[in-house]
Amino acid sequence: MDDRGGSFVAVRRISQGLERENSCHSTSAEVVAGSAAWLSRGLSCVCAQRRESDARPSFDLTPSEEECLQRLQNRIDIAYDSSIPEHQEALRALWNAVFPEEELHGLISEQWKEMGWQGKDPSTDFRGGGFISLENLLFFARHFPKSFKDLLWKQEGDRSAWEYPFAVAGVNITFMLIQMLDLEAVKPRTMVGAIFLKFLSENESAFDLVYCIAFKLMDRQWLAMCASYMDFNCHRPALL
Repeated sequence: MDDRGGSFVAVRRISQGLERENSCHSTSAEVVAGSAAWLSRGLSCVCAQRRESDARPSFDLTPSEEECLQRLQNRIDIAYDSSIPEHQEALRALWNAVFPEEELHGLISEQWKEMGWQGKDPSTDFRGGGFISLENLLFFARHFPKSFKDLLWKQEGDRSAWEYPFAVAGVNITFMLIQMLDLEAVKPRTMVGAIFLKFLSENESAFDLVYCIAFKLMDRQWLAMCASYMDFNCHRPALL
């Protein structure tokens, strides 16, 4: 992703470590789990490189890290509620960020399928990710619009005739990151969780930024899986 600068410099530092993983092949069962593993290794490697003088991260949080974690957990605890005006406006803002020249006919509309929601009412797809999953999608669309639209319209790589639903995948990625980084725990229980909280204490947008990278990684693994599948079909022996 190379839309523009600012805080995305931090993401570039992480993604440099992740680029080395792109030669790995994945099976269809590993598309999401594999993305989590790549992100975990990359985050651990590159965040450690950012401060070579830092000691091994402690699982005990500093007051600043505790405060940042609590704020993030407060975001995670908010379920999407279609009756709350703020949530309605965020959903409209997502549409306007992606389709600025197309008028939205309503929060329940067949138009939402264009973005990869399962039906005409996106609110039914937020159950696993909550309101923060909408915030993640909106952050991605606003801060890195080119990368967002490249993923939405499947413009990178050799695409398959069958593709994943973009928006629903985004909600699942939010859920995956919350579990992988163990963000609902009182304090981190893994090294990658401890490193992430250090990153979060330095940048309040850390979760949203890592989300953008995770989406890119998932798409790359999807491409690798599709390529492996097509290669298998081309080379398998013809049935007698």
